[in-house]
Amino acid sequence: MPRSKNGTRRRERRRKIMKLAKGYWGGRSRLFKTAKESVMKGLASSYRDRRRKKRDFRRLWIARISAAVRAEGVTYSQFIHGLAEAEVMLNRKALSNMAIEDPVAFKAIVAKSREALATTAATAGGIPAGGIPAGGVPAAGVGAK
Repeated sequence: MPRSKNGTRRRERRRKIMKLAKGYWGGRSRLFKTAKESVMKGLASSYRDRRRKKRDFRRLWIARISAAVRAEGVTYSQFIHGLAEAEVMLNRKALSNMAIEDPVAFKAIVAKSREALATTAATAGGIPAGGIPAGGVPAAGVGAK
């Protein structure tokens, strides 16, 4: 039986790599070994960054929402908590977009969040999450060591 040198398959494999390396600079687009290294690194980076892009956009949306709600006198965490209490189901992308493109509607949502926080504090006996009411005297057993 004659020896097989894997000729056509080898050529196909190399052609595939060289096609992916098109547009690379210098030997990275002409030499198989360097092209293969560059393509592998490029594919790994694109895989990683497709996931990173989601994180980066979420961080951007949160920064935009935070800036917009601070202008209204509320912190980001209070705002998000208020939305959860008010059962407003808007994602961060939509909120960020609204803060930029429709500030009037965004102010209405901030007001709704504030309302929900106020009703939550009122139903908890007027004691906010920190345990000390507005008068400054802690409730019985709260904060005592």
